[in-house]
Amino acid sequence: MDVLSSVLGGSLGVIIPFLAVLTVVVFFHELGHFLVARWCGVKVLAFSVGFGPELLGRNDKHGTRWKVCAIPLGGYVKFSGDENAASLPDRDGQSQMDEDTRKSAFFAKNPWQRSAVVAAGPIANFILAIVIFAGMFAFLGKYETLPRVDQVSPDSAAQVAGLQPGDLIVAIDGTPVESFNDVQRIVTASAGIPIEIDVERGNAIERLTATPELKEISDGFGNTQKVGILGIQRNTSEQDIIVKRFGPVEALGEGVKETWYILDRTLGYIGGLFLGKEDPDQLGGPIRVAQISGQVATHGILPLINLTAVLSISIGLLNLMPVPMLDGGHLLYYIIEIVRGKPLSEKLQDFGFRIGITLVLLLMVFATWNDLRSIIGS
Repeated sequence: MDVLSSVLGGSLGVIIPFLAVLTVVVFFHELGHFLVARWCGVKVLAFSVGFGPELLGRNDKHGTRWKVCAIPLGGYVKFSGDENAASLPDRDGQSQMDEDTRKSAFFAKNPWQRSAVVAAGPIANFILAIVIFAGMFAFLGKYETLPRVDQVSPDSAAQVAGLQPGDLIVAIDGTPVESFNDVQRIVTASAGIPIEIDVERGNAIERLTATPELKEISDGFGNTQKVGILGIQRNTSEQDIIVKRFGPVEALGEGVKETWYILDRTLGYIGGLFLGKEDPDQLGGPIRVAQISGQVATHGILPLINLTAVLSISIGLLNLMPVPMLDGGHLLYYIIEIVRGKPLSEKLQDFGFRIGITLVLLLMVFATWNDLRSIIGS
């Protein structure tokens, strides 16, 4: 019972923010599929937020059933010619279609059009993240702290490297840094990797070499993650705090940069998993996302909006993985079809879908097990 209480956390305080964030992300993902499908002349049978029994819905003038279903843990767009919500082709039904119906079916479109429809979902997720970040930068600006060292922890990588209080970090590995946040982003991704740090000390520039240590840190809510740590603290004096203001175009550029940073870090983590450099225990599932949503919501609407952007990127990237059943798996099939000039055999496609289901289920089980183990151990 204690474990169940821990999983549910603050009950509605966890569930409502989680469902709100997930619903927004899923809606825009499916909207991407829907809009491009309509543009390509594909008949859309259903646009569903959630799974299971329908709670409410209506038909539009194009014959699409817009509905909200009882299980709010995802959503789908069903096209003409699909067997189910996973866009598996209805091969029995295809043979019974008349010519007009066949023309508007998803399977009847050329592989370029099908690729565009499938890719539109993840792309919509990335666009949503860019717009959210851009909006926050445009309306709120960007608060940054100059990368000036205030304290150096004893026996830390920074002390071994020779960093001193008062040093202003101007570049890392030749890349200029403008804020303490820039330093943190580079350092956290560089555990065990020597980095060259250029510091302004007095009127001179000195180059030091440091190797960030891999350490487990808490985010203040009890969640932990393993990242590279240098062992320095920032100077929070008023003259070192900068507020950057952006116009609409500049804010959009910053939104693209922020989205790319999260994509790059996520891809780096996935690559590190395959190379054995990253800890698979850091992989979280829906329980952890729900927990974090509830925790972030206690700090107000803006952090929750920021989390929506981050989750949108993660879902977009996950769906692009080349695993059958996911958008990336469908894209892989269509790319093979374009290269070969004909699709893979039905037998090979069905085998791939079965492998895809198995991989997705295994990933979900592993991530959920990580969540439960983290909760029980905390």
